[in-house]
Amino acid sequence: QVQLMESGGGSVQAGGSLRLSCEGSGYTDRSYCIGWFRQVPGKEREGVASIYTGGGSTFYADSVKGRFTISQDNAVNTVYLEMDSLKPEDTGMYYCAKSSARGGSYYLERGCAEHEYIYWGQGTQVTVSS
Repeated sequence: QVQLMESGGGSVQAGGSLRLSCEGSGYTDRSYCIGWFRQVPGKEREGVASIYTGGGSTFYADSVKGRFTISQDNAVNTVYLEMDSLKPEDTGMYYCAKSSARGGSYYLERGCAEHEYIYWGQGTQVTVSS
């Protein structure tokens, strides 16, 4: 049974930093996508960053480029989202999600589409005050 557990959320002032963790269990596939998404009540879910574990390719939303960094530690089956220079508009519930096994150069170049993420964590709240 695939499980994803997020941690690391909290409340910070604008300009501060947080590091979110997504610890996975229950799977052995080696090439897949892990994505971070955020949800604000009344707004559509937004993909923030993702990583294709097959080659380490990373992808970012324009709104977070240069401020957020996604990385993986295969030894502990964990993907991190380092968030720096946080802004009030970064506030939201952050979820990590995993695709099923994916392979090929397509994913190295483009990552996974949102509908390919089929396993989701429970979320961790991030609140950035001005």
